[in-house]
Amino acid sequence: MHRPLRLTLDRGALAQNWRWLQERAGVPAGAAVKANGYGLGAREAAATLLAAGCRTFFVSTYAEAIELGPLGEDVSLVVLHGIGADEMEAAAQSTARPVLNSVAQVHRWKEIAPTRACDVMVDTGMNRLGLRTEEIAVLDGLAIDTVHSHLACADEDSPMNGQQLQRFREVAAELPAKCYSLANSAGICLGLDYSFGLVRPGLALYGGVPRREAEGHIRQVARIETQIVQRRTIRVGESCGYGATFVAGRDTEAAIVNLGYADGYLRGFSARGSDFAGEFALPVLGRVSMDLVALGCDIAADLKEGDWVEINYDLPTVSAASGLSQYELLTVLGSRFERRWVD
Repeated sequence: MHRPLRLTLDRGALAQNWRWLQERAGVPAGAAVKANGYGLGAREAAATLLAAGCRTFFVSTYAEAIELGPLGEDVSLVVLHGIGADEMEAAAQSTARPVLNSVAQVHRWKEIAPTRACDVMVDTGMNRLGLRTEEIAVLDGLAIDTVHSHLACADEDSPMNGQQLQRFREVAAELPAKCYSLANSAGICLGLDYSFGLVRPGLALYGGVPRREAEGHIRQVARIETQIVQRRTIRVGESCGYGATFVAGRDTEAAIVNLGYADGYLRGFSARGSDFAGEFALPVLGRVSMDLVALGCDIAADLKEGDWVEINYDLPTVSAASGLSQYELLTVLGSRFERRWVD
């Protein structure tokens, strides 16, 4: 079936980003493939990263672990949200390790698999998931593979980064485990002190630049192309799109393309985005609608119905233009794209 939207995904860029992050950290790097590989496709992303040498993968829930499927005997699959009350059977049957985040989850694990390896999250300031430090005595008797914590402000130059680092060092000194893990993509950029034994990159794998230290090293993974539905002239004084927010100051050539907020190209790009036809930059005219966007194409005289244009989707650039986070830009991409992985 023909689809007028294409999402081209670069395996080489994904693998190179993982290699750079591991080299930067100086310790093994896992890979977050939760949220369907940040919207790009968890199975393809995991296969690519396996081939590159990654041996630890992170998903959010047991449902995601089941959807991802087996990854190999020497590969660890870790469920970050741990064991919900309705997931005990799935956890018992799965080879994935849970990250135990609460006293209740610890008791569930002791009930179903007390001798099997598990991971643990200890809160050092994020106050989202994780045991408080005064609760870690409940872990006695468990076979803990990895102790995790999560940085709240790693993408900023915040004093909280150092505070959490010190708290995690204290946790690591008190709580025996095979491995310790604190740093996400941004945390890796903070330096080797944050690496411990394992890092957990996510955003940067898929082309996001979490901090300035990663600029020039992280390659774009996802590229979007869309077909033109119609070329039309907006006459001087006429408006275009919902709300009539664009009014032509002169006769303006417009390419109407198969793309909209239903596909994840959200209204934050209205009158701000810019896309490309070859060397020509085409501005977004007026509001983004559900299925269509108008692009100014005065400078591209040969563009016509059926031609393809590339949407500017360099994550740091379009994040600044749209006001959307780089995480949102990836995970909102819709189901109408033809997803094509290329080497």
